[in-house]
Amino acid sequence: METRVIVKRLLAVVKPYQSRAWMALLAMALTAATQPLLGKALELLLDKGFKEKVAFPLWWIPAVLVSIFILRGIGTFATAYLNNWVISRVLNDLRAMAFERVLRLPVARFQEETTGKIINTVVNDVRQVVDMIQSVFVACVRDVLVVIGLLAALLYLNWKLTLVAIIVVPLTAVIVRTTTGRLRRLNRESQRVTSEMTGVVEEAARGHQVIRVFSGERYERARFQARSMALRGFSQRMTVAFAATTPVTQIATSAALSLVVVLAIRANMTVGEFTNFVTMMLMLLTPLKSLAEVNGPMQRGIAAAETVFEMIDSQPEVDTGTRELGRAKGHLVLERVAFRYPNAHGLALNDVTLDVQPGQTVALVGVSGGGKSTFVNLVTRFYDPEGGRLLLDGVPYKDIRLASLRSQLAMVSQNVVLFDDTLAANIAYGAEQIDYERLAGAVKAAHLTDVVAKLPEGVETRIGENGSRLSGGQRQRVAIARAIYKDAPILILDEATSALDNESERAVQAALDTLMAGRTTIVIAHRLSTIERADRIVVMEHGRIVEQGTHEELLALDGMYANLYRLQFTTAAEVK
Repeated sequence: METRVIVKRLLAVVKPYQSRAWMALLAMALTAATQPLLGKALELLLDKGFKEKVAFPLWWIPAVLVSIFILRGIGTFATAYLNNWVISRVLNDLRAMAFERVLRLPVARFQEETTGKIINTVVNDVRQVVDMIQSVFVACVRDVLVVIGLLAALLYLNWKLTLVAIIVVPLTAVIVRTTTGRLRRLNRESQRVTSEMTGVVEEAARGHQVIRVFSGERYERARFQARSMALRGFSQRMTVAFAATTPVTQIATSAALSLVVVLAIRANMTVGEFTNFVTMMLMLLTPLKSLAEVNGPMQRGIAAAETVFEMIDSQPEVDTGTRELGRAKGHLVLERVAFRYPNAHGLALNDVTLDVQPGQTVALVGVSGGGKSTFVNLVTRFYDPEGGRLLLDGVPYKDIRLASLRSQLAMVSQNVVLFDDTLAANIAYGAEQIDYERLAGAVKAAHLTDVVAKLPEGVETRIGENGSRLSGGQRQRVAIARAIYKDAPILILDEATSALDNESERAVQAALDTLMAGRTTIVIAHRLSTIERADRIVVMEHGRIVEQGTHEELLALDGMYANLYRLQFTTAAEVK
């Protein structure tokens, strides 16, 4: 993305706050104006004040000097306050835009990119963009105004000497242009490695138990240090790239200053005029130095802005639907459905046809890789089929708005996802207002009443990151309570009891029986004992349906299901 495009888009983000931005600009101009005023005051003091007869009342000296610094203080404070007012809102807006797009990204995007990269984009890259606006664009405006004011005053005082002094300006511009490309490349690489480091830290925090049990500390430390050393290298090279500009600029300035002193002596300038000229020349050094050093943070910000705008511009989840459904009956149909994952060679589902009647419980079984999870991904419309179609109550999936479709679905999976919030907020997740009577019913139906009674603040107790303060069975029942609270007509159970002990499984299964009543239910199960009472069992292999029927019918068929059943129960008997 070109720099001018990035700048244009950033200005569009700032536009809603342009009135405060213009006020900040005026405050910067006021601060800049005090620089030549101070030089002029010193000139008058030296030429008119240090004589036998002072040309003005002595009280003028503190009055003028204090007035100048009061104006400078007002300008500096107003600049800081107004800049922060604008910048903090731009930061919030950019983060909100990036996070909003994260919420709407296709599921495939989360499989292609690491969690660390996504977190780094929303949190760190946006911060770098805003830091660039504050420390670069704002500094540029302020310093450019100071330079313009000082140069105007210098030209008015002695234009010949000023022409000698400003040789530093084009030299600074050449230096900045020379380092721009290298800094941009280094910053892109630095961003990539920072994203990887964020991912390493996130995985280390999430997998701390596995790391300790399998003695993975050395491996994780090596992963972290590799990225840390890479970042150190990038930082060192970036520092070398833009730090070299400062001594070159200073040497050029000192040479110009030396020449100015010689020419000023020859021009018979007064002491006051000479002091004023040299003071303003030295005042030029600071803003010119800042402008010379601004390229480093600017390139960091531009590189970060590319990543942020790439995220904001990402293609969201495609929603082709226009129809809103009321509460569905739950009649789910798949017609000759085929699907292939991106960059995969074979089909994950191949010519799958299935008619699930309202209120039926259909169980999907088969060996791993048979297509069961893909089936669920299509029913939830995380992916669209490559061929064939899905229908809900006779309406094609593609005609239904995504929000309306998913309002018909509830899901309980083996990998329960809970949030670092109260138990009530987790059960009523997605609801704008919590209905506590409905919540109490969900808690009772999910067999959580005893659990809630033991919590210090009942349902208002915070349960920790991913429900860390609850046991595995309790977390599973919270997920069931969430599905009960939603009261959707279609229920998906993905290995909901496979990771539980026998006691927990009994409690969870009782809650599931309550949840499944009167709902169209799709069950994925490896433990075949849990789906014997299903209305229909569908056996999948290599993306196809190879058998279907009731438990008794499939045992009598003596096919793949019967083999799986015998193998599982033989293994269970041997374990006992």
